[in-house]
Amino acid sequence: MTPWILRDRLADLLARARDQHVLIIGDAMLDVYLRGDVDRISPEAPVPVVRVRDRKLALGGAANVAQNVAALGAGCDLVAVVGDDVAGATLRERLGEGTMHARSLVTVARPTTTKTRVMARSQQLVRFDEEDDADLSAADVTRVLEAIARALPDATALVFEDYNKGVLVPAVIEGAIAMARERRLPIVVDPKFRNFFTYRGATVFKPNRRELESALGAAVDLDHPAALPETFARLGVDHLLLTLGERGMALISADGVVHRVPTTAREVYDVVGAGDTVTAYLATMLAAGASAIEAAIVANYAAGVEVGKLGAATVSPDEVLHAYDAHHETSTG
Repeated sequence: MTPWILRDRLADLLARARDQHVLIIGDAMLDVYLRGDVDRISPEAPVPVVRVRDRKLALGGAANVAQNVAALGAGCDLVAVVGDDVAGATLRERLGEGTMHARSLVTVARPTTTKTRVMARSQQLVRFDEEDDADLSAADVTRVLEAIARALPDATALVFEDYNKGVLVPAVIEGAIAMARERRLPIVVDPKFRNFFTYRGATVFKPNRRELESALGAAVDLDHPAALPETFARLGVDHLLLTLGERGMALISADGVVHRVPTTAREVYDVVGAGDTVTAYLATMLAAGASAIEAAIVANYAAGVEVGKLGAATVSPDEVLHAYDAHHETSTG
């Protein structure tokens, strides 16, 4: 049976989002897009010469989750590290807009993670990354934990957004989960391969299927879920949310119940950023009082809107309601 949600319940949860405050811990990035034209090859080497016509800056990584939370109308603190550089100053400035807060950023002696993409005629020619992805030093870990402790009293949900850039080390993960569980906050995790099994106590654990199967060393068969209890015993989480591309999502609970949430996307232009939108909606809906399956359904509608936009984009509550109405009109029409 396909899970569903009443429109009044959806509207109520989206309205309650404005009273929530999500604490996000993870790897913040600055995305730089250089767009231009190519009309010749360099005389210095056999490479195209791009004449840059446009330069665009965007929040990436955990910072993109923050702006998705803000698009819901909720408050947001981001605990992340930045360098004492131009990119770090830009991140601080952009995070200081709207309902986002830059007060929990920690300045460290490493460059701000910056990803620069060079584009010509909508094609990416090259990407270069400026970063140091080594684990934080013990002193910096202490400063990050202090920032979490300061921000946590305002929070109604906690998000871990990991891009393997060195912030989410075991001491940070375990310390933050202990503080959040003491306050009975819902905890949403978007993991990567490092420290995959360090998130015991999380509410919703959101790897993609490939990441989960790689970490477990075995395929995950949702039609024959006999091995799932062992998976949950290893992970120590309440729910798994697997994104399945054009087949939507699957929410699996520790008791073995599997809910399939089919995609609601009408057109898919760009999947970049869809995972960040799902994470933001999951956490904010859980904070607003949604059950895990309700939060997954709402996040799925938001993802269906996001993939219909070019690039990493945010999704408003009104857009989610419109997507719900359009989907049900099509289903019953």
